[in-house]
Amino acid sequence: MSSYEAAGVDIEAGERAVALMKDKVARARRPEVVDDASGFAGLFDASALLRYRRPLLASSTDGVGTKVMIAQQYGKHDTIGIDLVGMVLDDLVVCGAEPLFMTDYIACGKVLPERIAEIVGGVAEGCRLAGAALVGGETAEHPGAMGPDEYDLAGAGTGVVEAEAMLGADRVRAGDAVLGLASSGVHSNGYSLVRHVLRGAGLSLDAELPELGRPLGEELLEPTRIYSLDCLALARSVEVHAYAHITGGGIAGNVSRSLPGHLDALLDRSSWTPQPIFEVLAGHGGIAQPDLDKTFNLGVGMVAIVPADAADASIRLLGERGLDSWVMGEVVPGSGQARYR
Repeated sequence: MSSYEAAGVDIEAGERAVALMKDKVARARRPEVVDDASGFAGLFDASALLRYRRPLLASSTDGVGTKVMIAQQYGKHDTIGIDLVGMVLDDLVVCGAEPLFMTDYIACGKVLPERIAEIVGGVAEGCRLAGAALVGGETAEHPGAMGPDEYDLAGAGTGVVEAEAMLGADRVRAGDAVLGLASSGVHSNGYSLVRHVLRGAGLSLDAELPELGRPLGEELLEPTRIYSLDCLALARSVEVHAYAHITGGGIAGNVSRSLPGHLDALLDRSSWTPQPIFEVLAGHGGIAQPDLDKTFNLGVGMVAIVPADAADASIRLLGERGLDSWVMGEVVPGSGQARYR
């Protein structure tokens, strides 16, 4: 006899997961969120935008890539949702947009309520750190298409920026300072290469490497730093010209996206030291510098471009917020590329 349950879908487990995550999601809330009794949609009071003269809505969508496979192998699921928020909402702040709300989507082979609640709890915590609301989401059970312990997650976010305050390449000027904002580690890019290195070197996620001081799995699952509130605070205090979120493509690739066609960013490698995990990966994997550069953030999760005379104040403000930053380069005449000295 056929039934949905016989096909591998457990509706009751999904309902238990929703009940378990309810309190965690409630912590990721803004005053503009309006409850929808039906639960079919997330509602946000758009009258909050009336304080803007010309509000521009910004949107972004992303996932966390194959970092989810590390979380599954290591059995740690409570921070991967933070990575998702970092990948989605920190893209919004690059143009100066304040993140407003986010939705998530989890596909899994089997709904394990406690695990789903852990994942969504991470998303909610990330939204709280970004100052955004988690207004809804979906968990889909895909038996047969995914194994019982497999899952993937994605999300979409919306933010708003005043049109005249929008940041970007058109504001960048020769002589500007390029500031590096420290990453928390590998973040959520390059994990296909990470897993390739682990397989080739025979490294276990439980490996205790002296360079790291904790198990390799813990290091690789360090959640992505969320910069939204720091970047917004900086833009309110000093004249910020542009940001660049350092994700796929590395530092130079992403900084180039925030430059006009007649200027370059000249970067100084000696101005910072990447975290030990990058040296571990390079050493065990024999990764050449060009591949490191285009794959990983190498210790820089966000870049801010500010007038040179605002650099010291910027570094001081970010330091007061617990975020290390430094002058890592300058803007010079060129052809729209970020390059190393």
